[in-house]
Amino acid sequence: MLRVGVIGVGSISRSHIQAYKQNEQVELVALCDIHQERLQEKGHEYSVDKLYVDYIELLQQEDIDAVSICTWNNTHAEIAIAALEANKHVLVEKPLSLNVKEALAVQEAARKSDKIVQVGFVRRHADSIKLLKTFIDQQELGQIYYAKASFLRRIGNPGGWFSDQKKSGGGPLIDLGVHMIDLCWYLMGKPRPVSVSGNSYYQLGNRSHIEHLSFYKAADYDPTLNDVEDLTNALIRFENGASLFVDVSFTLHAPHNTTAASIYGDKGGAVMEPKLEIVTEKHNTIINSTPQIDRPSFDFANAFANEINHFVNCCLQGQETIAPVGDGVQVMAMLEGIHESAQTKKEIYL
Repeated sequence: MLRVGVIGVGSISRSHIQAYKQNEQVELVALCDIHQERLQEKGHEYSVDKLYVDYIELLQQEDIDAVSICTWNNTHAEIAIAALEANKHVLVEKPLSLNVKEALAVQEAARKSDKIVQVGFVRRHADSIKLLKTFIDQQELGQIYYAKASFLRRIGNPGGWFSDQKKSGGGPLIDLGVHMIDLCWYLMGKPRPVSVSGNSYYQLGNRSHIEHLSFYKAADYDPTLNDVEDLTNALIRFENGASLFVDVSFTLHAPHNTTAASIYGDKGGAVMEPKLEIVTEKHNTIINSTPQIDRPSFDFANAFANEINHFVNCCLQGQETIAPVGDGVQVMAMLEGIHESAQTKKEIYL
């Protein structure tokens, strides 16, 4: 059995906790949150008796083997390092940190430890992506040289800590863009990024005045607080000559929300979102094929269950995670470079 504690019991923690509760090899031992009332409520909901408002107290408990870190972005690195020093396995939500310096500190702590560190790149664990990775590994698409991804929300500024630069480290780029950049980079074979060119826009704010349309709001939503960008786009160049274009928004004058991601190789291409489709050539003919699987689109709950189960197996069996801390460092380098490029209006070499 893997005895687990969850640090931070806000909205994203529900996906972690539900997946842990469904895994027969896991005992959910403890929860931690700085909000006492919410902590008590979640403890009752999930039948967990050991409740802590200080994560250090949780980490001192010898009956905890591993932790999920589901807190504000600005605490990820600090808590991950403390957990490793307390001899715990770590699953840390994306992004790994606020900057490369912090990410490298987590990597160094992981190097000194014999514990698993897995970064919460949940899209890697979707059934459709796992299947596509098999096709790629068998060279069905050949050399992948271009990828393009969009995660555009027209009214999707969650407010609260998501809109507070000090807590989140940014807006849609670090919240949504991290998913799209990681997904494409992972399927491209994780080539080394060499330069980035990005743009960020602060034109619309959180548009809290819009009526008749609902959207996701953080638990601490406050329409008066917003100092993050509305939209960011970027071009990332890699050492092998490949490139990735990405654009992400919290708010945009668009007719509908859009999530799209595609990769292109010299033997074939693939659409990952909104639904898996593979393009190849056979006998001088272009073939569009749709794999017959139960979940051809990204299924949030299933991907989280796969992610948690993978983490548990890695911890119990000593397997290597498919989302190691080093990948978190590289993705953070790309995110940090994009922010710097947008601020300086120059291409940034990594």
